[in-house]
Amino acid sequence: MQDPTSVTWPDGKRVAVMLTFDFDADTLWLSRDPENAMRPGTVSQGQYGAKVGVPKILETLKDAGVPATFFVPGWTAETYPDQIEAILKGGNEIGHHGYLHEWIDPREPEKEEKAFVKGLESLRAKGIEPTGFRSPAWETSPNMISLLSKYGLRYDSSFMDTVNPYLHTTTDKPVVELPVHWSLDDAPFTMFSTRTPRTIVTNSHLKEVWQDEFEEIRQWGGLFNLTMHPQFTGRPSRIKLLREMIEWLQQFSDVWFARGNEVCDAWLATQDTAGIATE
Repeated sequence: MQDPTSVTWPDGKRVAVMLTFDFDADTLWLSRDPENAMRPGTVSQGQYGAKVGVPKILETLKDAGVPATFFVPGWTAETYPDQIEAILKGGNEIGHHGYLHEWIDPREPEKEEKAFVKGLESLRAKGIEPTGFRSPAWETSPNMISLLSKYGLRYDSSFMDTVNPYLHTTTDKPVVELPVHWSLDDAPFTMFSTRTPRTIVTNSHLKEVWQDEFEEIRQWGGLFNLTMHPQFTGRPSRIKLLREMIEWLQQFSDVWFARGNEVCDAWLATQDTAGIATE
């Protein structure tokens, strides 16, 4: 049974699928521990994402004929310009993801804004005008939505309080939320560090979690927002998983594959925003 809060997507589609990739590269490790800059083996995991992961993911997306959104820290855009160009050339969206994948301290709003602006300026220097933002590690603060509104971004993808988009209306220019969740993120299942060891799960385990989530979200009529990282999903067996997940999703005729900005616009088109400044 369809959920009463469900969304009807373009062309009558029942569920929107966002394939998103957080292209953190080295920043994932540098932000977690600055001393990792002296541990080239640790940082090389992020470099794999740039050298191998991004090209293989782009190849997989192209073969499948589906678009994606890449959330990119400013440092990554500066350091890996060829990969940024390839992402854009493939018809994909690039969103804002901080500067050095900073874990924000809500008690330091000035520092938070400085990092936000630095990352934004790095993307703009590459000719990118992002409309969406994803907070690094999904660490948020009471200041975050106001920053998005202040600097003209139209959507966020950092909150976990529902499965359907909604509007943050605490600012002059409301911001659309495209919700996420850890169960639809590859990192909890595939990321490993000697300092924070985890069990690395099989593809079948991960596929079961993701497919079960999708099937119920489809019943509800919502947004399936899948978060992946080139340094994890870019591994050989995980590329196989990505290919198989896309093929499985494509068997459903009521699925709409879309970039974040398209989901934002489509959801807004279904809402009564009279009297609300959304531009």
